[in-house]
Order: sequence, then structure tokens, then C-alpha cells
Amino acid sequence: MAKQTKTPRPKAATPKGFRDYFGTDVTERTEMLRRIAEVYDRYGFDALESAAVETVEALGKFLPDVDRPNAGVFAWQEGEEEGKGDWLALRYDLTAPLARVFAQHRNDLPTPYRRYAMGQVWRNEKPGPGRFRQFYQCDADTVGTASMAADAEICAMLADCMEVVGIPRGDYLIRVNNRKVLNGVLDAMGVTEAAQQADVLRTIDKFDKVGEAGVRELLGKGRLDASGAYIDGVGLSAAQAEPVIAFLTAKKTVLQRLHSEWEASPNDGSQDYKVLAWLLNIEMGAGRQKREQHTEASAKLLAKRTLAYLYEIVGDAEQGRKGVEELAQISDLLTAQGYGPDRIVLDPSVVRGLGYYTGPVFEAELTFEILDEKGRKRQFGSVAGGGRYDDLVARFTGQSVPAVGVSIGVDRLLAALREKNRMGGEAVGPVVVTVMDRDRMVDYQAMVAKLRKAGIRAEVYLGNPKSFGNQLKYADKRNSPAAVIEGADEKARGVVQVKDLVLGKKIAENATLQEWKERPSQAEIPRDDLVAHIKALLAGDK
Repeated sequence: MAKQTKTPRPKAATPKGFRDYFGTDVTERTEMLRRIAEVYDRYGFDALESAAVETVEALGKFLPDVDRPNAGVFAWQEGEEEGKGDWLALRYDLTAPLARVFAQHRNDLPTPYRRYAMGQVWRNEKPGPGRFRQFYQCDADTVGTASMAADAEICAMLADCMEVVGIPRGDYLIRVNNRKVLNGVLDAMGVTEAAQQADVLRTIDKFDKVGEAGVRELLGKGRLDASGAYIDGVGLSAAQAEPVIAFLTAKKTVLQRLHSEWEASPNDGSQDYKVLAWLLNIEMGAGRQKREQHTEASAKLLAKRTLAYLYEIVGDAEQGRKGVEELAQISDLLTAQGYGPDRIVLDPSVVRGLGYYTGPVFEAELTFEILDEKGRKRQFGSVAGGGRYDDLVARFTGQSVPAVGVSIGVDRLLAALREKNRMGGEAVGPVVVTVMDRDRMVDYQAMVAKLRKAGIRAEVYLGNPKSFGNQLKYADKRNSPAAVIEGADEKARGVVQVKDLVLGKKIAENATLQEWKERPSQAEIPRDDLVAHIKALLAGDK
């Protein structure tokens, strides 16, 4: 008789590109999203939960994996006779579903439609360090208005979100650009072919990595990369490339001009001199209150000079001048609301997403420094981005519907908050009621119910109660602040023992004898005083 082979046990491992989230990771993300949702709600945006699964047709042109083209989503075909079932896919972002929702329900929805959405998305991309196939997005969009007030509002709301989650002013900057201005620059260069324009866009997208010199080389004949490989350039002449370089470095050029103006102006203590000094971040010995008095004036000055310089660059290009006009409207709207250059600034060096958006684009950048894996200082970088996209809904309706939105990178923003010690502390576990007699489980459950009704997180130990030491080890592993003990003797006397596990840890580490005497790690109290005692212990009064 043949020996029966055993079915192999499945391997307990997450698939590549996926991960599990435990305790603190989940609660911290939930708390951060709650704070952001409060800001969105305050601005009048409504929550939307759309289906996690969409038809591939509705998703349209999804984001491809560079290494695996046309495999960017998790898709499957519904089982239907003759293979005619719909192709379905997990959503890869929250914007494509919004376009479908608006097109499907446009007769019932208010216009403009203002919605926010938070949820998981999935991308069938090649995973790597810090690059997962399942992650959270947090979006807010306004659909159905071409007013630049909607774009300005998104920028202001994004700044408010940074501060409400714990990124202080001075550690972030919302940078604003406009795709139309770049289109005007391309027109001024004489670059009108779609393929060559796409090449230019891909090149300037590398501005943050290779800098001005690298982009200049790539717009021309090409350059050697870090590995020594030669990268072919776009093939523009030096004269053609110059407007693009001027566009990308506009902020630097404007500040250089302002600095020259400041150096040439007399230090007479005038308002204009102080505004220039504040704007250039030159210490004048003024306090924070006086500095903030210059915010509106400096915002107007910087915007005025930046816009004038952009008009120089685009020349007579109609679309470029339209883009500069839109930036001027956004700047005026933000200045009127009190958002100065210390929070939101016009910056043509913002190039991410220019190939996707049709008008204004913006990016939330964290400006504080962190250490990379090699111990080198670097700026934290971008945690959110967005812009105007006026063509997405047209796929469904045949009509162009203006829209603008922003997406916050949830995991990156959480990482930033941990760097700033705004989150990442050890989570406090529940109070653990130990079991000294398994036949008295009713008593223990009644005890824990009183704690819960008082708003105290608590649980009864539900493992094998045979070893009391294992119960305390469990409480320690749960990071419990206290353990409640009631044996037969305590029951008869109407008391309980409360073991302060936080102090117990502290004593084990470095607590002084005086601290031990003033606050013993275990106390006997009347059972009726349990709730009050635990509350005082959690508040640090015991």
C-alpha cells in the first residue's frame, strides 16, 4: 500500500510588498486621520467611501510600473460564460473612483462637489524598501468649478492640516506652480511636438535629483549618471534650454534680485527695509510678533516679483500668461486669508506631477533635516501633492469638468511626526484583572465591567490562570499600567491588590529609594475604591 503523502502546511508569511500593522501603528494613523478629517470637515468637505473594486474600464489609464508595464493594478475577470465577464481591479488611487462617482451621480450631487476620502489603495508594482503594494491615501477634491479660489482653498487647507497634526510653522512649506506657465515656456522655446514636450517634462522632473547643471545637460546632448552610464539628452540647443532653466530657478533668481536690492537700500529702519529683511530671513533682532507683522507685506512683495519674472520668461505665449494670471489670483486669495511666504509660496521649481495636471500644482514639503541610513543630513521632503485636473471626468461624460484636489501621503506624514516626536511613544495597554480562581470568573468580569463603564481600558486575563507569574508577564507584554489582584482572602475582606506596573518597571531600572517609599508599587484598597484608585494612578497621582 502506497504511503499517503501529507499536505504541506502553508507558509505563514505576508506576500511580497505587503505588511501587517499592529497596535500603535494603527491607533496613531487613526488619530492623525481624525485630525485631518476635522480640518476637511471645517472647510465644508463631505466624506465619501467608494468601492474598493472598480471596473478596469472605469479606472482608465492606470499608473504603470516602470519595470512591469501594464501590470499596475490587481485585476481579474469575472467568471461569465464565453469569457465575456467584466474585468475588475482593486483601486490604485482615490481620484479615479471619484471621477466615476461624480459621473454616475452627478444629477444628485451638488455642484461644485466637495469631498474627502481616506482609505487603502493597491498597486501591483515591484516592491522595494519602503515601497508597498497596499497603502493609505488621504484625499480632498473639489469637482465642478474652474475658480482659482478652489485651488487657493486646497493650499490653505493643506497648510492647516500640517499644523493640526503637529508639524509646526517653519517646518513645512506649501509650494505652488502652474503647468500652464511651463506650457508657455515650451511655446517660447519652440517645442511644440507632444513627444518632445513629454521628454522635457520627464527631464525637469529630475530637477530635485540632478540639479540645475544636470537638467541643463539632459536638455542638451546628455550626461553621465552616477553609475557611469551615459543618458541621452532631449537634444535642445542651449538657447532653447535657457527658458526652462530660468523657469525652474525663478524663485532663486527673484530672491537674488531682492537680496541685491536689500544690500543697496539704506538701513534706515523703514518698513520697506524691514519687510525685505524679514523676507530674506535676515535677523534684525525683532521678536516673533514684529516679524509676523511683516507677513502680509512680504507675501505681496515676493508674489509681485515672482509673477513679474514669470511674465518675463513666458513672453507673449498666451497659455503661459494665463498660467501666471492664475498664480496671481491664488496669491491674492491666500494673502487675504493671512497665508504668507512662511507657509505658502509661489515656486516654479515644483515639477512633480506636471505631466498629469492641467493647471496649478502644489506640494507640501517638510523642511526640517533628518539623518539618512548613512548618517548624512538631508531634508525630509514632500508629504503631499495635488493640483488641477480638468479632463478626468470627461472620459465618462464627454464633457470637460474642472476639478482640483490634494493627496496626503499617510505613511510619510506619520514618519515625519515620529521624527518630530509628535507620535511614536509607547502605547499604554489595558488594566489587567488577574484570575486567582477560575471558578470566580463572574466576579472578575463584574470588576472589569465597572472599570470600562468609568472609561478605563481594561480586560480580564483569559489565558490559563494556573501560573500567576505568566499573568504578570502577559500584563507586562501588553504594557499594562496596572494589574488588579483579588484572591480568596481579598474577597473575604472586601479589598483588592493593585500592582503599579509602570512604577515597577521604573524601580527595576533606576528609581530611588525615596520614590519607592513615597509610592509603593503595590497597594491594598477597598474594592469599592478600585475605579477611583485606578483613575488616580493613570493620572499620576498615586
